[in-house]
Amino acid sequence: MDLTISRVLMWQFLAGVVLAAVLWGVFGKVVGYSAVLGSLICVVPNAFLALRLVVPRRDKGAQALINAAWIGEIGKLALTVLFFSLVFTLVRPLSAAALFAGFILSQLVTFSGLLMRHEQDTENSNGS
Repeated sequence: MDLTISRVLMWQFLAGVVLAAVLWGVFGKVVGYSAVLGSLICVVPNAFLALRLVVPRRDKGAQALINAAWIGEIGKLALTVLFFSLVFTLVRPLSAAALFAGFILSQLVTFSGLLMRHEQDTENSNGS
């Protein structure tokens, strides 16, 4: 898997864990584990999409990559809906605010991947 993809997934999860630890310390364990669950609801589907995009395919053409991206995005959306549904139906007690905070924070970390990629491209373009 591309180093940038792995790093983004790792940072997404770590951001969720840090948020959960802070919230756990301030508001208690329900808020803490709700934030972790929100982070996982983001990270696991993103990992599915990443795997769909980087797994080697027999057909190396652009159409195969587009198909993989479509399947990855549909699967990511389906997993996200499934996980939210499972958490809201099975986890009691639950802090919805913390759940969404963990999800949103982890989702925002995705943008750091653009910065990581830009940083990597800048390092490679200096002639070395």
